[in-house]
Amino acid sequence: MELEFLGGAREVGRSAVLVDDRLLLDFGTLAAEPPQYPVRTPEPEAVVVSHGHLDHVGSVPALLSGRRRPAIHWTPPTGELARTLARDTLKLRGNSPTCPFTAEHVRRLGEVERCHGYREPFPVCGGIAAGGYEVTLYDAGHIPGSAHVLVDDGETRLLYAGDFHTDDQRLLSGTTARPDADAVVCESTYADVDHEPRATVEDRFVDRVETTLWEGGTVVAPAFAIGRTQELLLVCAAHDLPCYVDGMGTDVARMLKNHPGFVRDPDALRRAIAHARFVDGRDGQRERIADQPAVIVTTSGMLSGGPAMTYVPAVRANPVNAVTMTGYQVEGTPGRSLLETGSAEIDGRVMQVSATVEAYDFSAHADRGGLREFLDPYRGAEVLVVHGDDAPGFAERLSADGHDASAPELGATVTV
Repeated sequence: MELEFLGGAREVGRSAVLVDDRLLLDFGTLAAEPPQYPVRTPEPEAVVVSHGHLDHVGSVPALLSGRRRPAIHWTPPTGELARTLARDTLKLRGNSPTCPFTAEHVRRLGEVERCHGYREPFPVCGGIAAGGYEVTLYDAGHIPGSAHVLVDDGETRLLYAGDFHTDDQRLLSGTTARPDADAVVCESTYADVDHEPRATVEDRFVDRVETTLWEGGTVVAPAFAIGRTQELLLVCAAHDLPCYVDGMGTDVARMLKNHPGFVRDPDALRRAIAHARFVDGRDGQRERIADQPAVIVTTSGMLSGGPAMTYVPAVRANPVNAVTMTGYQVEGTPGRSLLETGSAEIDGRVMQVSATVEAYDFSAHADRGGLREFLDPYRGAEVLVVHGDDAPGFAERLSADGHDASAPELGATVTV
């Protein structure tokens, strides 16, 4: 089995792995300015998408240009999230040469998609008997619908782990799947970090919010629209914190109510959605909300766009207010700059933020211990480390611990 790493190798973003020049695993976008896409656009016979985050699915519609119509396999939530992200991309960049697809390409997704549940094997490229593959998706515990992808060609079993979490969140249970595999493509986003216990993070966040609201301030909580926003709504509902939700996360929250089998507690999610107040952004609504003692859960999670561009400038000058960063901040993003320097470039202006700025590790990725726990059953397998700022360093540490591990370079081809 030959793997070509078209993206996500020694970087976080634009994940894409091509198997035997036939089967493509993910085809994402790196959120930068301008956006970055996989190093080339292949013409696969089929595509399997691990989950509905921009860095794994953001470029998929571009695969449907011209006469190309590869079947695209994913879980039902991933399919809906892919379309949501694609429509948002068109809204932001549809008239720009930096957008690699059109509304017609997005429409074609419905023609070629094939939806699957977990642990339900399905044939790809004709199946094993025809020289193709059998693929099985396993719950990855990252966001609703996220999957480990097991690819079996009859001789080699490849586990493309995607993004995953081994610990429980309010929204999802941690992954317990460890299917047999000869080779594993494994993320390394938090390979050098030990997450605080989730309960501790949640308690600190709630304390900050309650203190800020008691003092009459406002809390802006930038959050990824998919997964993180819904997690924070669950936290706010559980602690009876007044909250607003704005941006793409509103549509995602409503959509997830239609997929109760892909969340940990559907009833809790429904209660959290009922507890939150949804923002539509009309008639100066955001400006008024930014003056209220409440939590505002809003996109974008890295301050690279979305309603956060209104809320952060509105609250930045008052030290009583707070901006709580709740997710991974890619190097070079305004969110990373805000955490490191106390200022961020927002809508073309560098703004100093006097409000309290704090980071809360609500990560949906496995940390150092979780990655080791996940990989422990694969000591006899080849481990290919991707999706991390220091993938080579993590591969070296794994090798020192007895794993056969390496970190492919971007564009490299590896035979497993």
